[in-house]
Amino acid sequence: MTDDLITYAEITWCPGCGNFGILNAFKKAVKQLEKKGIDREKIFMTAGIGQHAKVFDYANLSGFYGLHGRSMATAQGIKLANPELKVINFVGDGDAMGEGLEHVLFAAKRNADISVVMHNNGIYALTTGQRSPLSARGYRGPSTPWGSEEDPFNPLTLLMEAGATFVARSYSGNIDHLANTMVKAILHEGFSFIDVLQVCITFNNKYQEYNEMVEVMKTIPASHDEALALARKKDRLPIGIFCRVDKPAHHRALYGDWNPAKKRRTRKQRINKLEKLLLSV
Repeated sequence: MTDDLITYAEITWCPGCGNFGILNAFKKAVKQLEKKGIDREKIFMTAGIGQHAKVFDYANLSGFYGLHGRSMATAQGIKLANPELKVINFVGDGDAMGEGLEHVLFAAKRNADISVVMHNNGIYALTTGQRSPLSARGYRGPSTPWGSEEDPFNPLTLLMEAGATFVARSYSGNIDHLANTMVKAILHEGFSFIDVLQVCITFNNKYQEYNEMVEVMKTIPASHDEALALARKKDRLPIGIFCRVDKPAHHRALYGDWNPAKKRRTRKQRINKLEKLLLSV
């Protein structure tokens, strides 16, 4: 069967990289969304700069590259310009939790209708393994040869406290679970965030740890406090949806059902308005 989502770009990830799982899960999710009536022309990708962002090159969908740590601003602009689009922003743990943290938190705070898929390998992989804001204490890399002296953020609790209305975790080694989680996140109207445990085979190989510790949650936690407690577990790594809340998305709170891409003035109307404005000066 022909993969009509494939592109001409040569895949340059290392063999065994967890990004392969994320890419395959996303392709599977797109197919599932189409079966649910979401045309792929309505699916729009954004990404930052890094190994994670190559998903943009390898999936044959419309999209727009952003700057490192700044793709969230691009994603919000796209969504506000045309609310009909399903905007998926692929980010790395370095650019989302480092340079781009303020963009992520404010998008969650305002409940922007964007799905954020974070490739969490705990390092900056493109620049050969420097520690990121999610690197474990003691991680040894080019920027921390004696081991990181810092504790990492917990992205799940951070986003839940920021106001994200859909927060989940999945694992690139469980493609079916990840694909299904992506579908649920994309269909959710509001800010959705998926922390994907993704292994860098070269600089931070945690396959054995994840395969032993990951466990699928059977239900969504019944309360905010229960979700936070589950997200803080260290003896196991639960994957699934930690919270899902119904709340008006940012674009609806901002301008209701108006769509700037469809309900804009014609060229003639804009020229006439401009002429009146100039004549009134």
